[in-house]
Amino acid sequence: MVETILKIDGMMCGMCEAHVNDVIRRDFTIKKVTSSHTKGTCTILSEEALDEEKLHTAIEATGYRVLEVSAHPYEKRGIFSFIKK
Repeated sequence: MVETILKIDGMMCGMCEAHVNDVIRRDFTIKKVTSSHTKGTCTILSEEALDEEKLHTAIEATGYRVLEVSAHPYEKRGIFSFIKK
């Protein structure tokens, strides 16, 4: 799994978050997406790394501006994540 975090300029409300989330769901194969207009972020979980240029293009077509993209491996954390296998 890969967690991709976008810094986005221009989101002002919950409807803005919904617009960004809808574009991500429509244009990419993902597991989960959440956005926060107060933090100016969008967090995406996917099986594979996403195309950064395509992310910029898709989101900026909706009127928002992508300021930064960072991606890193994601490991689900739970109550038993501290136990070594």
